[in-house]
Amino acid sequence: MSRIDYQSDDRIIETDSATSILQTSLNNGILHTHVCGGNAKCSTCRVLILEGLEYCCSRNEKEQKMADRRKFSPNVRLACQTVLSGDVALRRLVLDNEDVELVDQEIMGAAPRSVGEEMPLAILFSDIRNFTNFAEAQLPYDVIHVLNRYFNRVGSIINRHQGQINNFMGDGIMALFGMTDPANAVLNSVRAGLEMLKAVEAMQPYFELHFRSNFRVGIGVHYGEVVLGTVGTGDRRQLTAIGDAVNLASRVESANKEAGTDFLISESAYQQVRDYVVVGKHCDYAIKGKTGTYSLHEVIGLKTEPQAVGE
Repeated sequence: MSRIDYQSDDRIIETDSATSILQTSLNNGILHTHVCGGNAKCSTCRVLILEGLEYCCSRNEKEQKMADRRKFSPNVRLACQTVLSGDVALRRLVLDNEDVELVDQEIMGAAPRSVGEEMPLAILFSDIRNFTNFAEAQLPYDVIHVLNRYFNRVGSIINRHQGQINNFMGDGIMALFGMTDPANAVLNSVRAGLEMLKAVEAMQPYFELHFRSNFRVGIGVHYGEVVLGTVGTGDRRQLTAIGDAVNLASRVESANKEAGTDFLISESAYQQVRDYVVVGKHCDYAIKGKTGTYSLHEVIGLKTEPQAVGE
Protein backbone atom coordinates (compact mmCIF):
# COMPACT_ATOMS: atom_id res chain seq x y z
CA MET A 1 0.00 0.00 0.00
CA SER A 2 1.03 3.59 -0.68
CA ARG A 3 0.01 6.78 1.09
CA ILE A 4 -1.07 10.08 -0.46
CA ASP A 5 -0.56 13.24 1.57
CA TYR A 6 -3.17 15.69 0.22
CA GLN A 7 -1.59 18.93 1.38
CA SER A 8 -4.40 21.10 -0.02
CA ASP A 9 -6.92 19.04 1.98
CA ASP A 10 -4.84 18.20 5.09
CA ARG A 11 -5.51 14.47 4.73
CA ILE A 12 -3.38 11.33 4.32
CA ILE A 13 -5.04 8.42 2.52
CA GLU A 14 -3.85 4.92 1.65
CA THR A 15 -4.14 3.55 -1.87
CA ASP A 16 -2.95 0.59 -3.93
CA SER A 17 -1.03 0.29 -7.19
CA ALA A 18 -4.17 -0.41 -9.21
CA THR A 19 -6.15 2.67 -8.16
CA SER A 20 -5.55 6.08 -9.71
CA ILE A 21 -5.03 9.18 -7.61
CA LEU A 22 -8.38 10.52 -8.83
CA GLN A 23 -10.28 7.37 -7.87
CA THR A 24 -8.57 7.34 -4.48
CA SER A 25 -9.77 10.89 -3.92
CA LEU A 26 -13.35 10.10 -4.91
CA ASN A 27 -13.41 6.89 -2.87
CA ASN A 28 -12.52 8.91 0.21
CA GLY A 29 -14.90 11.84 -0.18
CA ILE A 30 -12.44 14.37 -1.61
CA LEU A 31 -14.22 16.53 -4.19
CA HIS A 32 -11.56 16.12 -6.85
CA THR A 33 -12.60 17.99 -10.00
CA HIS A 34 -12.74 15.86 -13.16
CA VAL A 35 -14.84 17.58 -15.81
CA CYS A 36 -14.28 14.96 -18.53
CA GLY A 37 -15.08 12.07 -16.20
CA GLY A 38 -11.48 10.97 -15.74
CA ASN A 39 -10.70 10.22 -19.38
CA ALA A 40 -7.68 12.52 -19.88
CA LYS A 41 -9.72 14.77 -22.19
CA CYS A 42 -9.32 17.76 -19.87
CA SER A 43 -6.77 18.77 -17.24
CA THR A 44 -9.06 19.69 -14.36
CA CYS A 45 -7.95 16.72 -12.22
CA ARG A 46 -4.29 17.72 -12.40
CA VAL A 47 -2.16 17.61 -9.28
CA LEU A 48 1.24 18.99 -8.35
CA ILE A 49 3.52 16.26 -6.98
CA LEU A 50 5.49 17.84 -4.14
CA GLU A 51 7.30 14.68 -2.97
CA GLY A 52 7.62 11.18 -4.38
CA LEU A 53 7.52 11.86 -8.12
CA GLU A 54 9.68 8.74 -8.58
CA TYR A 55 6.77 6.65 -7.27
CA CYS A 56 4.37 7.88 -9.95
CA CYS A 57 3.87 5.69 -12.99
CA SER A 58 5.19 6.97 -16.32
CA ARG A 59 2.78 9.07 -18.35
CA ASN A 60 0.70 7.01 -20.74
CA GLU A 61 -0.03 8.17 -24.27
CA LYS A 62 -3.18 10.08 -23.34
CA GLU A 63 -1.56 11.91 -20.44
CA GLN A 64 1.57 12.69 -22.45
CA LYS A 65 -0.55 14.23 -25.21
CA MET A 66 -2.23 16.53 -22.69
CA ALA A 67 1.08 17.36 -21.01
CA ASP A 68 2.64 18.32 -24.34
CA ARG A 69 -0.36 20.43 -25.28
CA ARG A 70 -0.44 22.30 -21.98
CA LYS A 71 3.36 22.30 -21.51
CA PHE A 72 3.15 20.74 -18.04
CA SER A 73 6.31 20.35 -16.00
CA PRO A 74 7.17 16.74 -14.98
CA ASN A 75 5.65 17.13 -11.51
CA VAL A 76 2.21 18.18 -12.81
CA ARG A 77 0.27 14.97 -13.37
CA LEU A 78 -3.25 13.98 -14.39
CA ALA A 79 -4.76 12.30 -11.34
CA CYS A 80 -7.06 10.20 -13.51
CA GLN A 81 -4.10 8.50 -15.24
CA THR A 82 -1.55 8.26 -12.43
CA VAL A 83 -1.10 5.26 -10.13
CA LEU A 84 1.53 4.97 -7.40
CA SER A 85 4.15 2.53 -6.18
CA GLY A 86 5.13 4.50 -3.08
CA ASP A 87 4.24 7.44 -0.86
CA VAL A 88 3.67 10.89 -2.39
CA ALA A 89 2.70 14.36 -1.23
CA LEU A 90 0.60 16.45 -3.60
CA ARG A 91 -1.73 19.38 -4.02
CA ARG A 92 -4.85 19.48 -6.14
CA LEU A 93 -4.55 22.41 -8.54
CA VAL A 94 -8.18 22.95 -9.58
CA LEU A 95 -10.06 23.60 -6.37
CA ASP A 96 -13.31 25.31 -7.34
CA ASN A 97 -15.47 26.51 -10.23
CA GLU A 98 -13.37 29.59 -10.81
CA ASP A 99 -10.28 27.43 -11.23
CA VAL A 100 -12.20 25.28 -13.75
CA GLU A 101 -12.95 28.41 -15.77
CA LEU A 102 -9.26 29.30 -15.79
CA VAL A 103 -8.08 25.95 -17.14
CA ASP A 104 -8.97 26.50 -20.78
CA GLN A 105 -9.53 30.23 -20.78
CA GLU A 106 -7.60 32.39 -23.21
CA ILE A 107 -7.34 36.15 -22.93
CA MET A 108 -8.54 37.66 -26.19
CA GLY A 109 -6.82 40.67 -27.65
CA ALA A 110 -8.43 43.93 -28.54
CA ALA A 111 -9.89 44.75 -31.93
CA PRO A 112 -7.00 46.25 -33.92
CA ARG A 113 -6.84 49.88 -34.95
CA SER A 114 -4.19 50.15 -37.64
CA VAL A 115 -4.02 53.96 -37.62
CA GLY A 116 -3.19 55.92 -34.47
CA GLU A 117 -5.80 58.37 -33.24
CA GLU A 118 -5.85 60.90 -30.44
CA MET A 119 -8.62 60.58 -27.91
CA PRO A 120 -9.24 61.30 -24.22
CA LEU A 121 -9.31 58.18 -22.07
CA ALA A 122 -9.31 57.22 -18.42
CA ILE A 123 -6.24 55.10 -17.75
CA LEU A 124 -6.26 52.77 -14.76
CA PHE A 125 -3.13 51.18 -13.33
CA SER A 126 -3.13 48.60 -10.56
CA ASP A 127 -0.29 46.85 -8.78
CA ILE A 128 -0.06 44.15 -6.12
CA ARG A 129 1.82 45.31 -3.05
CA ASN A 130 4.90 43.29 -1.97
CA PHE A 131 4.29 40.70 -4.65
CA THR A 132 8.02 40.09 -5.06
CA ASN A 133 8.21 38.78 -1.49
CA PHE A 134 5.25 36.48 -2.13
CA ALA A 135 6.77 35.18 -5.37
CA GLU A 136 10.10 34.42 -3.73
CA ALA A 137 8.39 32.32 -1.04
CA GLN A 138 6.17 30.24 -3.36
CA LEU A 139 6.57 27.60 -6.05
CA PRO A 140 6.68 29.00 -9.60
CA TYR A 141 3.42 27.22 -10.50
CA ASP A 142 1.69 28.84 -7.52
CA VAL A 143 2.90 32.30 -8.51
CA ILE A 144 1.44 32.00 -12.00
CA HIS A 145 -1.75 30.34 -10.76
CA VAL A 146 -2.39 33.06 -8.17
CA LEU A 147 -1.78 35.79 -10.74
CA ASN A 148 -4.21 34.15 -13.17
CA ARG A 149 -6.84 33.82 -10.46
CA TYR A 150 -6.42 37.50 -9.55
CA PHE A 151 -6.39 38.63 -13.19
CA ASN A 152 -9.49 36.57 -13.94
CA ARG A 153 -11.40 38.15 -11.05
CA VAL A 154 -10.45 41.77 -11.68
CA GLY A 155 -10.48 41.38 -15.47
CA SER A 156 -14.16 40.53 -15.44
CA ILE A 157 -14.80 43.63 -13.31
CA ILE A 158 -12.95 45.86 -15.76
CA ASN A 159 -14.86 44.40 -18.70
CA ARG A 160 -18.18 44.79 -16.92
CA HIS A 161 -17.52 48.51 -16.48
CA GLN A 162 -16.76 49.10 -20.16
CA GLY A 163 -13.00 48.97 -19.70
CA GLN A 164 -10.42 47.02 -21.62
CA ILE A 165 -7.20 45.55 -20.25
CA ASN A 166 -4.43 46.92 -22.41
CA ASN A 167 -1.42 45.32 -20.80
CA PHE A 168 -0.27 42.94 -18.08
CA MET A 169 3.04 43.99 -16.53
CA GLY A 170 4.14 41.25 -14.16
CA ASP A 171 1.63 41.64 -11.35
CA GLY A 172 0.35 44.96 -12.71
CA ILE A 173 -2.54 45.84 -14.99
CA MET A 174 -3.12 48.77 -17.33
CA ALA A 175 -6.72 49.24 -18.41
CA LEU A 176 -8.38 51.80 -20.66
CA PHE A 177 -11.85 53.31 -20.26
CA GLY A 178 -13.67 55.48 -22.78
CA MET A 179 -13.31 53.63 -26.07
CA THR A 180 -16.87 52.29 -25.99
CA ASP A 181 -18.46 54.74 -23.51
CA PRO A 182 -16.52 58.02 -23.69
CA ALA A 183 -19.08 60.06 -21.77
CA ASN A 184 -18.59 57.89 -18.66
CA ALA A 185 -14.91 57.02 -18.99
CA VAL A 186 -13.78 58.18 -15.55
CA LEU A 187 -16.97 57.16 -13.78
CA ASN A 188 -16.63 53.64 -15.16
CA SER A 189 -12.97 53.46 -14.15
CA VAL A 190 -13.80 54.57 -10.59
CA ARG A 191 -16.60 52.04 -10.35
CA ALA A 192 -14.21 49.36 -11.56
CA GLY A 193 -11.46 50.40 -9.17
CA LEU A 194 -13.71 50.32 -6.11
CA GLU A 195 -15.11 46.93 -7.10
CA MET A 196 -11.58 45.61 -7.68
CA LEU A 197 -10.64 46.55 -4.12
CA LYS A 198 -13.72 44.72 -2.81
CA ALA A 199 -12.88 41.67 -4.91
CA VAL A 200 -9.32 41.54 -3.59
CA GLU A 201 -10.62 41.79 -0.05
CA ALA A 202 -13.00 38.90 -0.73
CA MET A 203 -10.06 36.81 -1.97
CA GLN A 204 -8.09 37.15 1.28
CA PRO A 205 -9.42 33.93 2.91
CA TYR A 206 -8.30 31.95 -0.18
CA PHE A 207 -4.78 33.41 -0.03
CA GLU A 208 -4.47 32.97 3.71
CA LEU A 209 -5.73 29.37 3.65
CA HIS A 210 -3.61 28.10 0.79
CA PHE A 211 -0.54 30.36 0.88
CA ARG A 212 -0.39 31.81 4.40
CA SER A 213 -0.34 35.24 2.81
CA ASN A 214 -2.60 38.15 1.95
CA PHE A 215 -2.71 40.69 -0.85
CA ARG A 216 -3.18 44.41 -1.06
CA VAL A 217 -3.39 46.35 -4.30
CA GLY A 218 -2.89 49.96 -5.25
CA ILE A 219 -5.00 51.60 -7.98
CA GLY A 220 -4.45 54.87 -9.81
CA VAL A 221 -6.60 56.63 -12.44
CA HIS A 222 -5.76 59.58 -14.67
CA TYR A 223 -7.84 61.17 -17.43
CA GLY A 224 -6.09 62.65 -20.43
CA GLU A 225 -5.31 62.59 -24.13
CA VAL A 226 -3.54 59.53 -25.55
CA VAL A 227 -2.55 58.19 -28.94
CA LEU A 228 -4.43 54.93 -29.45
CA GLY A 229 -3.34 52.52 -32.12
CA THR A 230 -2.03 49.08 -33.00
CA VAL A 231 1.70 48.46 -32.74
CA GLY A 232 3.90 45.45 -33.35
CA THR A 233 4.55 43.18 -36.29
CA GLY A 234 2.71 40.28 -37.90
CA ASP A 235 0.51 38.37 -35.49
CA ARG A 236 2.18 40.17 -32.57
CA ARG A 237 0.33 43.43 -33.21
CA GLN A 238 -1.79 44.72 -30.36
CA LEU A 239 -3.76 47.77 -29.39
CA THR A 240 -1.94 50.16 -27.10
CA ALA A 241 -2.17 53.69 -25.72
CA ILE A 242 0.85 55.98 -25.79
CA GLY A 243 1.45 59.42 -24.36
CA ASP A 244 2.23 61.48 -21.31
CA ALA A 245 -1.19 60.65 -19.82
CA VAL A 246 -0.22 56.97 -19.63
CA ASN A 247 3.01 57.76 -17.78
CA LEU A 248 1.17 60.06 -15.40
CA ALA A 249 -1.47 57.39 -14.63
CA SER A 250 1.33 54.99 -13.68
CA ARG A 251 2.82 57.62 -11.36
CA VAL A 252 -0.57 58.21 -9.74
CA GLU A 253 -0.80 54.53 -8.87
CA SER A 254 2.76 54.51 -7.48
CA ALA A 255 1.92 57.46 -5.22
CA ASN A 256 -0.32 55.16 -3.15
CA LYS A 257 2.76 53.73 -1.46
CA GLU A 258 3.92 57.11 -0.18
CA ALA A 259 0.42 58.33 0.65
CA GLY A 260 -0.61 55.14 2.46
CA THR A 261 -3.71 54.82 0.29
CA ASP A 262 -5.24 52.17 -1.96
CA PHE A 263 -6.94 54.26 -4.65
CA LEU A 264 -5.81 57.66 -5.96
CA ILE A 265 -7.07 59.68 -8.91
CA SER A 266 -5.58 62.72 -10.60
CA GLU A 267 -7.11 66.20 -10.56
CA SER A 268 -8.34 65.85 -14.16
CA ALA A 269 -10.07 62.57 -13.27
CA TYR A 270 -11.49 64.06 -10.07
CA GLN A 271 -13.08 66.96 -11.96
CA GLN A 272 -15.04 64.43 -14.03
CA VAL A 273 -16.56 62.65 -11.00
CA ARG A 274 -16.33 65.14 -8.12
CA ASP A 275 -20.11 65.14 -7.61
CA TYR A 276 -20.18 61.38 -7.12
CA VAL A 277 -17.09 60.25 -5.21
CA VAL A 278 -16.34 60.16 -1.51
CA VAL A 279 -12.76 61.34 -1.05
CA GLY A 280 -10.37 60.83 1.81
CA LYS A 281 -6.89 62.25 1.67
CA HIS A 282 -5.82 65.02 -0.67
CA CYS A 283 -2.12 65.38 -1.45
CA ASP A 284 0.08 67.45 -3.69
CA TYR A 285 2.51 64.95 -5.10
CA ALA A 286 5.79 65.57 -6.92
CA ILE A 287 5.76 63.38 -10.01
CA LYS A 288 9.13 61.92 -10.98
CA GLY A 289 10.37 63.55 -14.17
CA LYS A 290 7.88 66.44 -13.89
CA THR A 291 8.21 69.92 -12.48
CA GLY A 292 5.91 71.18 -9.74
CA THR A 293 3.33 69.10 -7.89
CA TYR A 294 0.15 67.36 -8.93
CA SER A 295 -3.08 67.22 -6.93
CA LEU A 296 -4.18 63.68 -6.15
CA HIS A 297 -7.37 62.57 -4.42
CA GLU A 298 -8.04 59.37 -2.47
CA VAL A 299 -11.28 57.65 -3.52
CA ILE A 300 -12.95 55.68 -0.74
CA GLY A 301 -16.45 55.26 -2.17
CA LEU A 302 -19.36 56.72 -4.08
CA LYS A 303 -21.78 59.24 -2.53
CA THR A 304 -24.60 57.57 -4.44
CA GLU A 305 -24.58 55.13 -7.31
CA PRO A 306 -24.66 57.72 -10.12
CA GLN A 307 -26.75 57.35 -13.24
CA ALA A 308 -24.31 57.20 -16.11
CA VAL A 309 -24.99 59.14 -19.29
CA GLY A 310 -27.16 57.05 -21.58
CA GLU A 311 -28.31 54.61 -18.86
